[in-house]
Amino acid sequence: MILNLDPHFAPLGIQNTIAFQSFVFSGGEPHIKITADFSTTQTVCVTHRLNSFADLGLFCLAIDALRRMGVQKITAVVPYFPAARQDRVMIPGEPLSVKVYADIINALQLESIHVFDPHSEVTPAVLNNCKVIPNYQFIQEVIQKIGNEVLLISPDGGALKKIYKVSEFLGGVEVVECSKSRDVKTGKLSGFKVYSEDLEGKDCLIVDDICDGGGTFIGLAEELKNKNAGRLYLAVSHGIFNKGFESLQVFERIFTTNSFKDIENEKVEVIQLEVK
Repeated sequence: MILNLDPHFAPLGIQNTIAFQSFVFSGGEPHIKITADFSTTQTVCVTHRLNSFADLGLFCLAIDALRRMGVQKITAVVPYFPAARQDRVMIPGEPLSVKVYADIINALQLESIHVFDPHSEVTPAVLNNCKVIPNYQFIQEVIQKIGNEVLLISPDGGALKKIYKVSEFLGGVEVVECSKSRDVKTGKLSGFKVYSEDLEGKDCLIVDDICDGGGTFIGLAEELKNKNAGRLYLAVSHGIFNKGFESLQVFERIFTTNSFKDIENEKVEVIQLEVK
């Protein structure tokens, strides 16, 4: 049985779904009423896009409601794990946000929770019974849609290990390493570097887990062009795009999934996330 808390997000499909009603009280508290009649001996999988504490609240309430109905085995699909980028304390006074979210979800005692392309290895380390869905097939589908050979571009050292795993899955696609500098106090980016003297006009696909403001990719695109890159493409597992797409016009095409939100833009191709 499946409980899709976001009516626009059904990574497991819409068969055998559980009917419910949800709303927000005037005080701001989310609420849910599960209206379906089903056998509580079955495993129930709860899916949701956790983009806020309100989303997390509904998620927790849904699982509590299922427990009170007698459901014993509950799994979950949460493709974009909240605060996954806050996976270390950079300066005193900051929280380890990813662990705060993980501790709340761990208290729900789920049988398993599927997370898509987490930002780092910290998320599956702090999240109990976490099952990682890698981005391999997503990137494979992206390359098929591009329809030609491309170089895989690693935007920074943090992404490099995952990029090489993608390359291995794809049969050894060439990887180009890049780097950048970030001021931990201000978040300002600088010092973009591409570790190749001449890209010889080859098309390049930047691969990363998240696009938020897009500053990393804008700065990197400029440096790639300085190194004689061909057409530029961008593939990000989780598309936030809080500054829109105007500054990303340098890219021939942008690819993402619906893991974070639904996107409609002529520049962007969204690949629907499916969990099997």
